[in-house]
Formats: sequence, C-alpha cells, structure tokens
Amino acid sequence: MRIAICPGSFDPVTLGHMDIIARACKIFDKVIVAVSVNPEKHTSFSTEERKQMLTIATKSMGLENVEIDVVNGLLADYARSKGANAIVKGLRAMTDFEYEFQMALTNKQLNPELETMFLATSAQNMFLSSSMVKQVAGFGGDIKDFVPECIAQTIKERLSIGGNKNG
Repeated sequence: MRIAICPGSFDPVTLGHMDIIARACKIFDKVIVAVSVNPEKHTSFSTEERKQMLTIATKSMGLENVEIDVVNGLLADYARSKGANAIVKGLRAMTDFEYEFQMALTNKQLNPELETMFLATSAQNMFLSSSMVKQVAGFGGDIKDFVPECIAQTIKERLSIGGNKNG
C-alpha cells in the first residue's frame, strides 16, 4: 500500500491545502493529513480544532482514503511508525521551495526510506496562505473564496476582531 503524509499546521485549513490533499489522494492509496504540533508556534486554533476542521473539509469533498491525525515530534519518525514512504508538500513560490527542500533533505537523512514529493499549487491558490486568511478574517473580510465553505463560518467567528461576523 502506498501511504503518503501531507503535514502542516493548517491554522486554518485553506483551499490551497485542500487542493494538495485531494491531488495526493489520486496518487496514493492512503493519505494521512498530519496536523503538526509546534510548541514554539502560536496558533489561532487548537490542535483538536484544526483536526476537526480537516475532518469536516475532507468528508465534504468525499475524500475516502484520508486519515486525519496529529504529529507531535519528528515527521521522519512519525512516517516510519505509520508505514508511510512519502511526504507530499505544496509549493507556491521559490521561497517555499528553499525551506521545503531543506526539510526534505533532513527527513531523508533521518529516514532514508522516505521520499518527499512537491506539488505545484494551482494557479488560483498561488497567493493563498493561512496567514492571509487570518488577516482578512480578522478585519471582517469575506474569506469564502479562500477556505472550504463547510468551515468558513467557524473560521470567521474565531478570527473576526470583536466578533464581527460580516465577512
């Protein structure tokens, strides 16, 4: 069985994330979407909330070969424990590549059986990031074109300044 991991902070999950996950599901028998826990990073949503949003979003897309999980530690070790042989990462720009290439080489050193596959983001998602979604939602802007519709209200309610829910 070909198992891949799509890791990320998903804070919050965007349509760009969902595009990469859906495309990975076409290539691999099983895709584990791994919510990364980084104690040094401040997140807007708890690990459990991010996991729940991903579960809702993947189910709404009908992705049946997906498992949502949490990785707390080294991704290379996690992949080994799950029997995964690939990591799938989306790339938006060259700046993404530099960081992700460094991570791929590190993971390969830690787990020689693990390959990293880079998928170029779809053109409509080139500009999209969780940080951008947070900023737009924080000021009450409309995020419906940036996040899965099934979780947009949850994201807006959490991120709107002063509870402004007009976005």
